[in-house]
Amino acid sequence: MASSKVVAEYAKSGRSMCKTCNNKIDANALRLGAVTNRGYDMTTWHHLSCFPLDSESVSSAEAIDGFSSLKNDDQETLMKLLDESARTGEKAAIGDADAVKGTKERISKRSKVTKKDDDDLASSKVVAEYAKSGRSTCKKCDNKIDANTLRLGAVTRDKRGYDVTKWHHLSCFPMDSELVSSTEAIDGFSSLKNGDQETLTKLLDGSARPGEKAAIGDGDAVKGTKERISKRSKVAIGDEDAVKGTKERISKRSKLSAPTEGTELDVSFSISDIQSKYKDATLLPKWKAFRTVIFLEQDDGLQDSGKIAAFDFDGCLVNTSVKKIGPDAWSLMYPSIPEKLQSLYNEGYKLVIFTNESNIDRWKNKRQVAVDSKIGRLTNFIKLVKVPMQVFIACGIGKSGGQAEDPFRKPNPGMWHLMDQHFNSGVSIDMDQSFYVGDAAGREKDHSDADIKFAQAIGLKFYDPEEYFKV
Repeated sequence: MASSKVVAEYAKSGRSMCKTCNNKIDANALRLGAVTNRGYDMTTWHHLSCFPLDSESVSSAEAIDGFSSLKNDDQETLMKLLDESARTGEKAAIGDADAVKGTKERISKRSKVTKKDDDDLASSKVVAEYAKSGRSTCKKCDNKIDANTLRLGAVTRDKRGYDVTKWHHLSCFPMDSELVSSTEAIDGFSSLKNGDQETLTKLLDGSARPGEKAAIGDGDAVKGTKERISKRSKVAIGDEDAVKGTKERISKRSKLSAPTEGTELDVSFSISDIQSKYKDATLLPKWKAFRTVIFLEQDDGLQDSGKIAAFDFDGCLVNTSVKKIGPDAWSLMYPSIPEKLQSLYNEGYKLVIFTNESNIDRWKNKRQVAVDSKIGRLTNFIKLVKVPMQVFIACGIGKSGGQAEDPFRKPNPGMWHLMDQHFNSGVSIDMDQSFYVGDAAGREKDHSDADIKFAQAIGLKFYDPEEYFKV
């Protein structure tokens, strides 16, 4: 964290999540953030008691942005936490009750954080539990883990000071890794059902040959694994009852792949893949590029959320013409849009725009013009409605001339999964409350059905603009 700066403020809502203990930060609670610049500023928030105040970034209270605007009691608490006498493991106990309320219970239940040397930061532990919802994704096969299904997680201590858990289906977890020497090495093992304890014990037993591990145990332990493993790890199971309904689930859930049979996108992602230019076109500040996507990742005031209100842009939020270009060549589609978006934001939704713009790739000699026109329109729209938004622009061209279709271009769900997996701070999305609005609904007057198919590929409720904005 030495390359970061630290900010202190009172949480504007109850939607941010502590990066150490993975619990919500209550509205108006004092929170500390580590702001790291990766070509754009990214803030990771923590409870006061969870923040690693012994890092080089916090040499004194004066090094914390926003310190002077805090209440006197909170200023005193921070100064005590920074005092040399409080740097030996007693930090969480210092300060008034409000500053550390509930921290001990949260940490004992979630992250069980202990002090370690830097050499231990890369080590992992394994946890077992029943999935609390159906929104987690297996890190091996990329498919959802059903609610109440037994899942295993590899918990790694990040160098920035918080735990990261990578969940797996039971059959997808690398049981032969050094992490799992015995059942005693699995946190939560004692709380499992007897049948699941036996299954795990057998999987770890040396008599279970590597290719047969997934076949051991009762049907509940391996439910739905045949289809996943046949595509990924090629483990034979053979019990048809265990895979009943798997094909239907997978067909309804997209795997960040093009609909074309047999095509699948490698979505490996790292910060080094993010560029400040799209091919030969320079992007405005705060706009970045990843593969064939241009995105506005962190609009001022944007809050990650489990509730997503997603929209198409052209023909949905704004009226544009293919014959006109430029950042001002648009008009508001419906008068009710600003009020509607502001209401959604106040209700805790994160607003996201997913829009196609193939001209950016097609206009090779005028790519900069196409980029400036599209980004300019989006920027001016956001200023008009006065609501922070996240934006993803798919620049690729549709399937033609033998060229593979861009998996980020709607109706393919690539942009959604990019947002979900990498640009929502790990917050699980509530699909029942989230929705998508678009004008390409396959009606007689519509230019295509890309928007409604985009929503269907993801599993989102779909509205056309006239319906949603009540025209």
